[in-house]
Amino acid sequence: MKTAALITLATTPLELLPVTHLKGVGPNLAARLAKLGVTTVLDLLFHMPLRYQDRTQLTPIGALQHGTDVVIEGLIVGSAVVFGRRRSLMVKVQDGTGLTSLRFFHFSAAQKNLLINGAHIRCFGEVRWGKGGVEMVHPEYLLLATQDPVALADHLTPIYPATEGLQQNRLRNLLTQVFAMLRKDETLPDYLPAALCQQSDFMPLLAALVYIHQPPVAASLMQLERGEHPAQQRLVFEELLASYLSLRRLRDQAQAQTAPGLSNKGDVFQSRFLQALPFTLTAAQQRVSQEIARDLTRSQPMLRLLQGDVGSGKTLVAVLAALQAVENGYQAALMAPTEILAEQHFLNLEQWLQPLGVGLSFLSGKIKGKKRAGVLQDLANGQTQIIVGTHALFQEGVNFQKLGLVVVDEQHRFGVHQRLALREKGFQAGSYPHQLIMTATPIPRTLTMSAYADLDCSVIDELPPGRTPINTVLLPDSRRPDIVARISLACAQGRQAYWVCTLIEESEVLQCQAAEATYAQLSEALPHLYIGLIHGRMKPKDKAAVMAAFKAGAIQLLVATTVIEVGVDVSNASLMIIENPERLGLAQLHQLRGRVGRGVQESHCLLLYQNPLSDVAKLRLGIMRESNDGFYIAEKDLEIRGPGEILGTRQTGLMNFRIADLMRDSHLQPKVKLWAEKIRAQQPELVEPLIHRWLANSEQYGNV
Repeated sequence: MKTAALITLATTPLELLPVTHLKGVGPNLAARLAKLGVTTVLDLLFHMPLRYQDRTQLTPIGALQHGTDVVIEGLIVGSAVVFGRRRSLMVKVQDGTGLTSLRFFHFSAAQKNLLINGAHIRCFGEVRWGKGGVEMVHPEYLLLATQDPVALADHLTPIYPATEGLQQNRLRNLLTQVFAMLRKDETLPDYLPAALCQQSDFMPLLAALVYIHQPPVAASLMQLERGEHPAQQRLVFEELLASYLSLRRLRDQAQAQTAPGLSNKGDVFQSRFLQALPFTLTAAQQRVSQEIARDLTRSQPMLRLLQGDVGSGKTLVAVLAALQAVENGYQAALMAPTEILAEQHFLNLEQWLQPLGVGLSFLSGKIKGKKRAGVLQDLANGQTQIIVGTHALFQEGVNFQKLGLVVVDEQHRFGVHQRLALREKGFQAGSYPHQLIMTATPIPRTLTMSAYADLDCSVIDELPPGRTPINTVLLPDSRRPDIVARISLACAQGRQAYWVCTLIEESEVLQCQAAEATYAQLSEALPHLYIGLIHGRMKPKDKAAVMAAFKAGAIQLLVATTVIEVGVDVSNASLMIIENPERLGLAQLHQLRGRVGRGVQESHCLLLYQNPLSDVAKLRLGIMRESNDGFYIAEKDLEIRGPGEILGTRQTGLMNFRIADLMRDSHLQPKVKLWAEKIRAQQPELVEPLIHRWLANSEQYGNV
């Protein structure tokens, strides 16, 4: 069976050769590898190291230094089970220059019986200070036979992303097998055009992979760990190219589909809506609205990303698009990720659209029984022209009569399959609804080029007039009494305030003030104020009641968790205190801060932090203090956190790059785009193999 694997390799492409063809890979190991997305020999080859260790030279025990990773070799001169706070196996090793200890908290009887006096051992691990001097805790080790010396590693040792029950040595051994097979059969095609490789001085593909998995001793660890080595950059370029080609292909597929052409000629609803507003649209809102209106008139599905900072007026633009659908006899759906945000949208739309006589409904998980049945009936028979809701909109039993437009707010909070399900609901007689995706988390241009190459992008890059910049101040927790006095003064002047906590219940480990404890403390300190409490574990009707009371001014101070991050619009609230801001990302802090400054009065955001602050926390909070610009903050957030969280790709899988880093490798994007278009035009036969090599497991998610 295993001999057949080598024979098969010559005729079977690596992407079709399962990992079970490798020696030692049975069903159990194959299942563990599958958890890492490794199901074929090709997947294994493109499973990239996270970092490297130098195990190419021995360090004398007498020269060990705390905090270093080293290889040592010596004779075991003592071995005993020690009982302290935790039972451990202590093994003493000496080499003529000194003595050190190996400590094992988890060990078997077999291990204990092998690690005995007189045995020769080689270990690799981190040196630490212990009670009896330097020691290694749970080092990797190899027992040596004195008559048969084992050579040290002749290249740097890669450390791979792994999973439970899958040791690093096993991964390395499997890759050694693959390279032996490749050197023998040379069955790894290079899909990059020869002209590109020549112009860019790219390494051959196999040489680059060998270098990355088995870097020579002379390789620069710093260059490798920064991802800047030519071998890595060659693969980075190919991965970015595959990703771009994939998104462009999805765009082609979308444009081949049909959608209802929604005319914007007889826009009676839109005209009446705009005339009733107490303000005029900003130039940016007008520009973006025109871009969307133009898209909606076409017979291909609109796929447009609408970016706008907190408070820039995205919802208003979405309503204009929804009215264009209604004007043409179609329905529109607006989906939001939380009930609070969905309800906020519904209340705004109700206020705007009721005078126009537009049929409006709301649907969320909390709506049950007869009321739910009525909403579903109105939606199915077309009486509901615009529906606002949560993920409940795409559940079974929710049927539209004629869905023409889907608006998804805060898109990165939805899993891809959820958004896709809503789009599929509108599929009728070969026609798909138009899609407008909104986000108040500005996505840096670097990411837009890479992650949204299949979408058109619109940006509302100005705030409505009259919005005052929010003054952000950093204060240590020791200033809490001063802040309480400040709240009292603000509320006495008729203002309202938020106090945001990052946990619901007390946690000694994280040292965070809990919302419930803070509510109790503030109620005691400010007995003359009406104080409310809201958090995610409350029943929906209780949350709604608290929010309504705060909006009506009956509650002066609202103690809340980050549940109020999006969708809460109370123009009289001019003061926000955020506890433990060091625990939150920049995007989330910016969203929270955007809940104040929505009226004409000067607004303040106080970031109440716990000392000591880490360097990253100091950097983040400093950025918040210096800027109110969401796009600048998003760029900085990307630098600090990387693209995964910003794009919500934990749900999507769309951006799980194996070796590329969108921030680090942004300099390659213009060249990637240029060559992608050349390949599409001149060598289209390369598109499918490139996409399959890098994105076989994730491309299906891109349809959203």
